[in-house]
Amino acid sequence: MQLPADAVATTALIEVVRISALPAKKDDPYPGRVVAHWAGGEIADALALIEELSGGEQHRCGFSPGWSVRAYGDALDRALFEAAFCFTCQEVRMHGPAVPPPLARQFFDPAAPPARALLARFRAVSAQAES
Repeated sequence: MQLPADAVATTALIEVVRISALPAKKDDPYPGRVVAHWAGGEIADALALIEELSGGEQHRCGFSPGWSVRAYGDALDRALFEAAFCFTCQEVRMHGPAVPPPLARQFFDPAAPPARALLARFRAVSAQAES
């Protein structure tokens, strides 16, 4: 999967969001509870997993993402990009000022090891946030 290279290079913080609904407007953040903040090596590890997501085929589920990541630069004021993951329809939707149109919608194989590892990370931080 392709991420916006300039944004990846300047990411200082990632928020992990357990999505509760779809945004009201196209470029609004996905609503939900922030379940983790990743910094330092966690950023590099997470973005590497995301970039390793292999191409998949589109499946129709109506796009019901469970988690998103929001990447912030040093200013921490506005997300450089947000990527929302639907492991059912195998789609990632990205938006934000750093996202060129060709990267806004991509597909991945949820059975591939990087996707399973990413989903396990999402579930682990979500479970930690609940306890």
